[in-house]
Amino acid sequence: MGHANSMSIGRGYLLRAAGALLLLALLGGAGMLGQWHEARRREREVLTRSASVVAAVRELARLETAEYHLERIIDLRQEQPLLFGLLESEDALLLVAAGDVTAGVDLATLGEGDVQVDLPAGRVLLRLPAPAIFRAALDERRTYVHSRRTGLLARRDERLEGRARAQAVDSFIQAAHQAGILERARTQAERLVRTLLRELGFREVVIAWRPAPPAPWPTQPEGSAGPYKSSP
Repeated sequence: MGHANSMSIGRGYLLRAAGALLLLALLGGAGMLGQWHEARRREREVLTRSASVVAAVRELARLETAEYHLERIIDLRQEQPLLFGLLESEDALLLVAAGDVTAGVDLATLGEGDVQVDLPAGRVLLRLPAPAIFRAALDERRTYVHSRRTGLLARRDERLEGRARAQAVDSFIQAAHQAGILERARTQAERLVRTLLRELGFREVVIAWRPAPPAPWPTQPEGSAGPYKSSP
């Protein structure tokens, strides 16, 4: 009888011990599961916040942040040798050109890989596309042919005005580059993006820039080869 009671008490201790171990395991597992869910929540929050930053900045789309107005006088001449080079004549045109060059940052190309968010620190790092020339065009209301001279025996080239206009646009782009239009566009874009991100709640905004592509100018129109001379 005493032996049976002893065995019953022993089994009771074992069952209580097993129950305690199971409870600890469940509590530990619940803690680990809670930590895992918390980590996943933080990860989802960071990813969602990164996507929100991208979406907010993309809303600015093609951000035009600098515009220069320029004027040029294009004196374009086409020399035409005659009588096997014994004589020479020319077709000449004087164009008074005015136009605008606009530069900015194309934020529509921004991707989630261009954004790093640190929510606890309130910090965001954003890599922006390099500023670029968006548009260069003549102001048709202020661009006109001042004079056109076709020498004796010279052939009048109807494409001369088109070449002069293209040359004017190229000179506008080069002048805008030399005057620092891309640097101005970069500075203005960075200021606007910083303001936007601070309004989203970030205390620290770090902005980096992608490398700039080669300048696409000058661009000559098709069929522009020929003995042309142009004054500076």
